[in-house]
Amino acid sequence: MAIDPATLEFSDPGVPFAVRAATVLPALRENIELTTADGLTLVGELALPADGVVRATLITLHPLPTHGGFMDSHVYRKASYRLPALAGIAVLRFNTRGTSSPRGTSGGTFDDGVGERLDLEAAVRFAVERGLPNRWLVGWSFGTELVLKYGALEPTASHVEGAVLLSPPLHRAGDADLATWAAQGKPLAVLVPEFDDYLRPEAAGERFSLVPQARLVGVSGAKHLWVGEKYVMRALNEIASTVLGQPVELPEEWQGPVAAAPVA
Repeated sequence: MAIDPATLEFSDPGVPFAVRAATVLPALRENIELTTADGLTLVGELALPADGVVRATLITLHPLPTHGGFMDSHVYRKASYRLPALAGIAVLRFNTRGTSSPRGTSGGTFDDGVGERLDLEAAVRFAVERGLPNRWLVGWSFGTELVLKYGALEPTASHVEGAVLLSPPLHRAGDADLATWAAQGKPLAVLVPEFDDYLRPEAAGERFSLVPQARLVGVSGAKHLWVGEKYVMRALNEIASTVLGQPVELPEEWQGPVAAAPVA
């Protein structure tokens, strides 16, 4: 569920405790609006490390809105709850055109991945204008299609370091898009669940062989929606390791101020 930053109440229990699904760790959270080149207003949230030191920035693209995807899809929501505090990573989430969530509804209507190019560009432009460093695209399902089709093209390519893909279906994005990524040379981490509904590790290995710099990670036991804390933590560890350029195992306990996510 979306968080109104003004409603969060943090307290310090004084002892370490397990990080759970509803645990919200300290961050500088801001409800934001993005403006697209065709004049739409997109709603979103930016979560920054509380100490202001940003080691990397995630620009997230959510799953298919016609099938329940939005900025609060659970892996991204938990990334915003945890990564600013645990890894110094800023998390930018937003609803693509026509998408609704508790945060609000973005302008326009769903355009099957065509007009959404301008949504991606607006998010990257926002991150650049805010001076957020080490910017990476992170796509999940439908979001991977946007990353693959547009992330290696200008004006986006010059402003991002690379991308991480969760559960790429490769429906709208095809071999020509993979070839563009290959030519661009930017890093591409591809996380593929063992039991994905659309593209499983073996087939993904064949398709992504077109991108020499792609790093394919098959995730045993996982499914397309990454349900279960075990798989969420695996995804967040892989994302953090990729964007920080070193192996990361995020702590599963926290000591310090904490809040609970609002009840949906």
